[in-house]
Amino acid sequence: MEFLRMTLSAAVISLYLLTQNAIADELRIGAGAAPTENVLKPVKDAFEAKTGIKLLIISSGPKNALNDLERGVVDAASAGLSFDDWLALMKKENSEVKDPTSLDPVIIGKDRIVVLVDKTNQVKSLSKEQLQAIFSGQASSWKEFDGADVPILVVWGKLIPGTNSMFEKNIMGGKAVTKDVLEATTAEDVRQNVMSNPGAVGIGPAAILDGSVNSPSTPEVARVITLLTKGKPADKVQKLIDFIKGEGQKYVK
Repeated sequence: MEFLRMTLSAAVISLYLLTQNAIADELRIGAGAAPTENVLKPVKDAFEAKTGIKLLIISSGPKNALNDLERGVVDAASAGLSFDDWLALMKKENSEVKDPTSLDPVIIGKDRIVVLVDKTNQVKSLSKEQLQAIFSGQASSWKEFDGADVPILVVWGKLIPGTNSMFEKNIMGGKAVTKDVLEATTAEDVRQNVMSNPGAVGIGPAAILDGSVNSPSTPEVARVITLLTKGKPADKVQKLIDFIKGEGQKYVK
């Protein structure tokens, strides 16, 4: 009986140590659309192969990512926003950061926001004023922009507030985005919904562009991609930063 107890105890200890090692070899990043599509997904396989650290990307949007960082749920948070714009977004979303000085920001990339339309849409370019008319709901048909006589359907991603806020800041000029939208979640979900619905239009990071949708020429909205940690980055986070800025540059979009 004593031997059995000792064997069970050893098994429990071994399982605990294995679990702790697995956790130690995981790197959890809460992220918005821009870092997910432009940086983290592209470098994931190569980073894991080189370091042995499993990169877990939690595409929850910048608000949830930063809240998770504050609660210690993730090791770092990343968004397609400058540090100041990120803090402003958190305040707007009623999640104001109590101590911004506790956060350490690092720029890990750049991105531009693109407009997506379905593959049958042949509109080649849209001005800032035309985009305002489309996304505010003022315009109702693509015929108003020399396109087909097809109703406009705005697709809006609820989990990409960083992308949305930068578009609103740089394009909408104070006009509110229409409430009459087809609600999506992530940037990839926006692309899927635009692809599947004639007349649909949405926005997202440039990295999600592929042959399934078109993207008319529009005024450029560029932004930095920021990674945040509580205090200085832990060793495994620093390894990711170093990889992204070094060897990982050939994978970053």
